[in-house]
Amino acid sequence: MGDECKISCEKLHFDTVLAAESVFSMINRKGIMKKRIFSGGAAVKIEIGKEFPQYFKALYPEEFELFSHFEVTAGIPTVLFAVTTWKENGKPNVCFHSWSCFHGDKTAFFAVMGNLYQHTHTYANIKREQCFCINFLPISYYDNLVNTIHCNEMDDDEFAAGGFTIDSAKAVHAPVIHEAFLSMECTLKEIQDLSGAGITAMVIGQVQHISVEESYAQGYRQRYGKDGFMMLIPAPQDLVTGEPNKSAIATVHIEKYD
Repeated sequence: MGDECKISCEKLHFDTVLAAESVFSMINRKGIMKKRIFSGGAAVKIEIGKEFPQYFKALYPEEFELFSHFEVTAGIPTVLFAVTTWKENGKPNVCFHSWSCFHGDKTAFFAVMGNLYQHTHTYANIKREQCFCINFLPISYYDNLVNTIHCNEMDDDEFAAGGFTIDSAKAVHAPVIHEAFLSMECTLKEIQDLSGAGITAMVIGQVQHISVEESYAQGYRQRYGKDGFMMLIPAPQDLVTGEPNKSAIATVHIEKYD
């Protein structure tokens, strides 16, 4: 019985390693996978470097002209919001945006917006006005925000395009979306072109004022769930086959309190 068990276990280990070797060999020919063997089994990690993986298929023709392949490799969710500014002609501007984080210390709090394209009205408005507003809306306003993308010429009233009501900011010269459950008014702190390519910029705003709708002002209630923060999941690529996926829009579901 002991010998049979030993043989069976050895066969299981051999089959497991052989299977891992086969997967590794198959995918390693594409130069993307690295094998790591652990006690009790085999684990495989896919390794993606700076060079564009030639087996990656684009979801749309210009995808990898606009975004790094690392974006869809990682597929990291980030919060969605609307950046609002005044255009040079006095029309209100809306930019549906993500790729950002929010943090600070006891002396200041910052909105760090990544991946803001330098050719946009929003970028020009922020540089000129030295301020902007960030507006958080629930997923029920997703289509309204997409409408502003399709109506973004200089003479367009993008609040009207989205069906939004304009409120005046309390601390900066920027329009505020009345329908937002949370709005941050920011002054421009710094702009950095991290890649140096003149394509996108990281815009850092210092938060000067926050407005929160009363029904969202009691801790977890409302802010997290279908009526709360809207998240972008940026089109996670199938790293084995190279097939593309669509981006997804998500909400937050709390699993645990810490």
